[in-house]
Amino acid sequence: MERTSVAGVQRYYAESAERLGSVYESVSFESVHGALLDLLPEPPARALDVGAGTGRDAAALAARGFAVDAVEPVAELREVAARLHPDADVTWREGALPDLDGVQGPYDVILLSAVWMHLAPEERPLAIRRLAALLAPGGTLLITLRRGEPPTDRRMFDIPAEDVARQATDAGLRLLRTVEEATDRLGREAVTWNAVALGGGPG
Repeated sequence: MERTSVAGVQRYYAESAERLGSVYESVSFESVHGALLDLLPEPPARALDVGAGTGRDAAALAARGFAVDAVEPVAELREVAARLHPDADVTWREGALPDLDGVQGPYDVILLSAVWMHLAPEERPLAIRRLAALLAPGGTLLITLRRGEPPTDRRMFDIPAEDVARQATDAGLRLLRTVEEATDRLGREAVTWNAVALGGGPG
């Protein structure tokens, strides 16, 4: 069905871009990622925000002194991001997992916020290997995971943190931390968030 396809996901975000700009920007980078912030490397460093959406996290990383590449497949979201964060030192790029064509590492930190849930099971091993290849030795990969019944209007999966950790280990990454059952910052009672922090090889 169209609602479960990649095109269906991108169409949803394209049609909702303006509304999502207000929704996503209503919560801060710090409140969403507070349990992981101590794992960020010291700037200056290179950061990659995959599935950057409306640019909240990319702009926040840039404000902290990182050189940021923000990858987002939906043109309408990239336009909203550039408008909302015109002064952020961010390079906005088109691209999507599992390939991330044209993206060149290494990156000291890679962030995927509310992205992994859209990847089909067969895409996840390819995606984690691609991310591992882009991560600098000693770098940090941060993935947030939406938990709860997926909506029916776009492709989404409920993925446990242990599944991500297992595939990451297979790809040569190290598990640094898991965060479980964080409250949804948008007030959705049926949704909670987990996070997985992974490390690259020795730095």
